[in-house]
Amino acid sequence: MTDRYPPGPDKTLLDAARTLLRQQRDRLGFLIDMAQTYGDIVHFHTGLRHIYFINQPDAIHSVLVEHADKFHKTRPFKHAMEHFLGQGLLTIDGDFHRRERRLAQPAFHRKRIETYANAMVAHTQRVTNQWRDGQDYAIDREMMKITLGIVAETLFNAEVSSDAEIIGQAMVTLQEAVVRRFSSVLHPPDWLPTPRHREEQRAIQSLDRIIYRIIDERLASREDKGDLLSMLLLATDSDGSKMDLHQVRNEAISLFLAGHETTSNTLTWIEYLLTLHPDVMAKLADEVGRVLGGRAATLEDMERLPYTGMIVKEGLRLYPPVWLITREAITGVSIGGYELKPGHVVVICPYVMHRHPAYFAEPEQFQPERFADGSEKRWPHFAYFPFGGGPRVCLGQAFALMETTLILATLTQRFRLTLVPGQHIVPQPLISLRSRHGIVIHVTRRAPKADIFA
Repeated sequence: MTDRYPPGPDKTLLDAARTLLRQQRDRLGFLIDMAQTYGDIVHFHTGLRHIYFINQPDAIHSVLVEHADKFHKTRPFKHAMEHFLGQGLLTIDGDFHRRERRLAQPAFHRKRIETYANAMVAHTQRVTNQWRDGQDYAIDREMMKITLGIVAETLFNAEVSSDAEIIGQAMVTLQEAVVRRFSSVLHPPDWLPTPRHREEQRAIQSLDRIIYRIIDERLASREDKGDLLSMLLLATDSDGSKMDLHQVRNEAISLFLAGHETTSNTLTWIEYLLTLHPDVMAKLADEVGRVLGGRAATLEDMERLPYTGMIVKEGLRLYPPVWLITREAITGVSIGGYELKPGHVVVICPYVMHRHPAYFAEPEQFQPERFADGSEKRWPHFAYFPFGGGPRVCLGQAFALMETTLILATLTQRFRLTLVPGQHIVPQPLISLRSRHGIVIHVTRRAPKADIFA
């Protein structure tokens, strides 16, 4: 291999400075432009770091699967995340990550998550029972209430409905803080009492108060409820030591974030897409009406709702909640014909990859039928990967797909949603992909009989 770089925008230090400013102004737009201008593997600088933006399935496979042991999460990302979330599954690497993942894995075993189906439907019903016919609602906030309640009950056997707004706002504050720290060359020292630092500290304290309350209640009860929290509290290492409460907190808060934030955003974007495509919404409503016939959705309905599943997959294609994956080489490694050195960074963007015209006809169009008859199995493996891949593939993938499908079916059974006009809706690429200004929808209650779904 020779010491050469892929095509890219940087030829001088001044070019690199311009690139850094462009990236900070519009991270998502910058990557879209890089892929369209320079191709599937792009090189650029941010400060003194070499960045490889990879938009090619085989090369993505090399990073996430084939050579996964030669990469860690990037140091700026870990530093930014650990400041708020501590060392949990989202930030740790190597043997520590493998150990923590083994401890959490049983909570996401297929047979266990199948027992969560009724709770998913019940929480959806509970939140939407408060909706009033003809009223407008911020759908992103409503979806957050549903998914937060589901994660709290199924993984932690706790009730947090009264804390939903506090948790939601705290998560937004911390996500924005992580992105600022991750993408900025300089930021004020943590000890400086700036308004932003005080706001961030209040957000951490709010989350800690709720998480430690849940942990304290479980310790006081001395019950093994067989959920994730019990597994974390009872887990012992090979030397017989138990996970300390601070580490339990780190894992709990990480899974709170990963477990509700991504699914609530996915559902928000799917409902938005459906309001723009009434023909798709009509087909969805017809399927839900025929299959459910007015009763509550169950686990057994998953296979009976194929079109609903296609809508979920297409929503994940256009708006993958984990829109960006970054890795830092810890040793020399060859990727896509280029030699990366230790410290070189790989950027992978499912949002951009999922729109690659070589793999998706009319990539910007919302077309659930592209997933008919298992079509995705004919695509290269990393042309479509909303849950990542390799040893760090999303632990809750099956959980999230079941949750999204059952919530979508329940919402469709009960309501017809339309978009309130006059909104400026654009993605906000934080840790997950949110809508920058939220999305407000108008609710019309459907009649209870199945024949109105046609």
